[in-house]
Amino acid sequence: MTTSAPPLDRRVPEAVHRRRWAILGVLMLSLLIVVLDNSILNVAIKTISTPAPTGLGATQGELEWAINAYTLVFAGLLFTAGLLGDRLGRKKVLLAGLAVFGAGSALAAESGSPVQLIAFRALMGLGAAFVMPATLAVLMNVFERDEQPKAIGIWAGGVGLAIAIGPITGGVLLDHFWWGSVFLINVPIVVLAIGLMIWLVPDSRDPDPGRLDPVGVVLSVIGLVLLVYGIIKGGQLADFTDPQVLATIGAGVVVLVGFVLFEKRSDHPSIDVTYFQNKVFSAAISAIALVFFALMGVTFFSVFYTQSVRGYSPLQTGLLMLPLAVAQLIFAPRARLVVDRFGNRVTCTAGLVIIAAMLAAFATLEADTPIWLLEVIFFLMGTGMAHIMTPTSVVIMQALPREKAGSASALSNTFRQVGGALGIAVLGSVLSTAYRNGIEDKLALVPAPLRHTAGESIEATLGVAAKLGPQGKALVTPANDAFLHAMHVTALCGAGVAVIGAVIVALFLPGRPAAPQKGEDGAELVTAGLGQD
Repeated sequence: MTTSAPPLDRRVPEAVHRRRWAILGVLMLSLLIVVLDNSILNVAIKTISTPAPTGLGATQGELEWAINAYTLVFAGLLFTAGLLGDRLGRKKVLLAGLAVFGAGSALAAESGSPVQLIAFRALMGLGAAFVMPATLAVLMNVFERDEQPKAIGIWAGGVGLAIAIGPITGGVLLDHFWWGSVFLINVPIVVLAIGLMIWLVPDSRDPDPGRLDPVGVVLSVIGLVLLVYGIIKGGQLADFTDPQVLATIGAGVVVLVGFVLFEKRSDHPSIDVTYFQNKVFSAAISAIALVFFALMGVTFFSVFYTQSVRGYSPLQTGLLMLPLAVAQLIFAPRARLVVDRFGNRVTCTAGLVIIAAMLAAFATLEADTPIWLLEVIFFLMGTGMAHIMTPTSVVIMQALPREKAGSASALSNTFRQVGGALGIAVLGSVLSTAYRNGIEDKLALVPAPLRHTAGESIEATLGVAAKLGPQGKALVTPANDAFLHAMHVTALCGAGVAVIGAVIVALFLPGRPAAPQKGEDGAELVTAGLGQD
């Protein structure tokens, strides 16, 4: 008489296992607002740079800080937030983070100056830091290991959904309401997410949580802020040899080196540098950072291309960015199938090569280029991203034990945010420097006190031109030409960064997983695959 196979040994309680997909939906809603906020802001930056009462009259440097105040606080606190979630309970931390994020959004909507907007964006970053790592940590604790790649693929697809919804939602809001509505929209989503989370999501924590590292947190935030400030300042002055710029960048590097040395000697580091001894782990983290370095820089300048040079509205700009998100929605959940066939190395290298090629394609765009070409570029960029984010997320999350899920998530998102912040700072400064060099000799008509401001960005030039009346119309074409040249230079720099990423993953990510062996379970096969070269 034959007996049936024994049931699978589940580590997730049955009651939680049954509602795991509903829990994933709530987690994705929480993730949605964190990602939605930046993608909405992308289409609003031109409006915010417009003088009051339409906007706040923010300079390009202030716009970069409005984005980076969020990402730097986010990145600087992610690891501590992950540890607090491990210690206090991920659900509690998620709820607290959502509440702070909602409050920061409401305050940002009522900002009366660029400085206030930057401060309230930092508060939003504080809340978001406690949301992002907790969503992925909870996911890893409600799904069995064999379902984790699929769940992470859907989670990554949620990022694509937010990227799709954000620009379109922002465009609709800006067409009908004032600029602050792009932040106020977060508040009802926060309220809904909190209610569903209280009802559905179980709490979890690390039975052996790490100790907090306040010194490491302070060093990392100060170092990153100094580094980014110096880079942005160099772009504003179009002079990276300025003593103030060099001193600030140098101080940032020194503090960050001190941070690494402190973490190496600490018995409770924010970032356990021993993780990076694993070449696969380091390559996956680097790939994520470099992808977001290139992507955030591109989305920053592409908005000015579509709105300032091509004359599209915020809503039309949002719709133009839709192919980027659609490609991620299509391919992110399916990327694991490509990995199963070709391995992480081939999949991620191909993804980065596609991104590098599309960034280089931006260098061919002119004021009269058929707009469908931009749509193709965005779609292929989204395709490349989908085949990088999903496999690298799986590699990172499964490289550490389940109970360290918060730490793995925090590391992944820290490097994603740092990469994005540096991308905006570095590529934004390249854009600013190239633009000023291209427009400077065309500003003879501008009164001397306004020339420096007029040379900061295309919006600044067009704003000054509008004040000069008919005489200022002569500045419009030179401003467009200078911006296009600056965009081409910036896009090629981004392409170079993506090529570096492709080389790193080609050298260090694993190839195809080992063939399945009888008697081995899915978890062992995944682990074996991670070590396969």
